[in-house]
Amino acid sequence: MKLDNNLKIAIEASLKAGAVIMQVYDTAFDVEIKDDKSPLTEADKRANDVINSFLKPTPIPIISEENKQIDYTERKDWDTCWIVDPVDGTKEFIKRNGEFTVNIAMVNAGVPQLGVIYVPATKTLYFSDVLQKQAFKAELESHDTTLEAILEIAKPLTAKEPSSHVEVVGSRSHMSQETLDFVEGLKKSGKEVDIVSKGSSLKFCLVAEGKADIYPRFAPTMEWDTAAGQAICNAVGIEVISKETNAPLLYNKENLLNPWFIVAKN
Repeated sequence: MKLDNNLKIAIEASLKAGAVIMQVYDTAFDVEIKDDKSPLTEADKRANDVINSFLKPTPIPIISEENKQIDYTERKDWDTCWIVDPVDGTKEFIKRNGEFTVNIAMVNAGVPQLGVIYVPATKTLYFSDVLQKQAFKAELESHDTTLEAILEIAKPLTAKEPSSHVEVVGSRSHMSQETLDFVEGLKKSGKEVDIVSKGSSLKFCLVAEGKADIYPRFAPTMEWDTAAGQAICNAVGIEVISKETNAPLLYNKENLLNPWFIVAKN
């Protein structure tokens, strides 16, 4: 398996970020509330610094939840960019339930090309190259695992085939009435439905690795919440479709807020 060089950089950045996140996780950390009312911890800041130290030497600009947002007048000229969430699922981090991730994606012309999702609490790594149609999962022993060792143990992801029994991924912290209505609609169409609850971008991973069929998201998300997950899903033939446009979610938009969407196999 030959990895794209930018994917190698993103993997290394995610592992090093995971290490500093867990250092904070194991302490009595403080929680700040940002202007948009979302929580922020020392882990978000330290992980962002680590990731920036890997990505800034590349010629590719960065959109990160914890970086100062750059005006669209400048961003609109970017052909390629990184999209980063240093800690996706800060609420899960604060609850200490382990369901938080590091998300790093590379996007070209608005379309995800490379994706990395790292789960520091379990040392589980997901990564993908959309153009190569390859996505993998690796269960690591250490945040310091080398790329060579990762490639030796990485297993390819395979999505489920559709059936009458549908496993729907729901949010651990954001289960909306619209999602419950969607589930009822599936039941009325004759499907047997189970709901699987997960936090953060792990919801994308469940669908990509065949542990769930569909992830409806009828609540607000930002581009950094979804870009890496979409890259991993797209690599195994799963689409992330906007409820507004009925087309795949696009990135580096003027407004970084995503429309509602559904993640499912073609």
